[in-house]
Amino acid sequence: MSAAPTPGRVEILSAEDLGRTLNRLASQVLEGVADSRQLVLLGIPTRGVALAQVLAQKLEQLCGHPVDQGSLDPTFHRDDLDRVGTRLPAPTQLPVSLDGRDVVLVDDVIFTGRTVRAALEALQAWGRPRRVALLVMVDRGHRELPIQPDFCGRVVPTSRQELIALCLQGVDGEEGVFLLKGP
Repeated sequence: MSAAPTPGRVEILSAEDLGRTLNRLASQVLEGVADSRQLVLLGIPTRGVALAQVLAQKLEQLCGHPVDQGSLDPTFHRDDLDRVGTRLPAPTQLPVSLDGRDVVLVDDVIFTGRTVRAALEALQAWGRPRRVALLVMVDRGHRELPIQPDFCGRVVPTSRQELIALCLQGVDGEEGVFLLKGP
């Protein structure tokens, strides 16, 4: 039974669609690494951390062993805090040394690219990975920097006033991807 529609909220991916998309992304990540034991998923707060946890579970099912997963907070490396505002920084949590590892940065939505740029800068303080890739659930366009995801669930063109919300069962009590219409 589905919930009543919320005004200004349009479903982009249903829970079933989201599950299929997560399975596809997990498979693509595995295809892109030579040794899955060298893989590290780093979620970018806030929603990227929860997404990385879900992906780590999917990857474990596919490759038969746990995949290292943590978080990387780029807050202090942002160049646009005056525009986007600040939030309470989350601690960076690295499960292993990143030196020589295949790191996949995980975020829910890519917009201007500035969060990813900040994450790449923050990553430099923690070691030298062999390779860094970017996985996002939704690419909504409006890039201000030449940054593109290596793995993308969906491309959803939006206006600057619209938002994308990734909902995950463990965090929100529902699953799906939604477009939130602006005022």
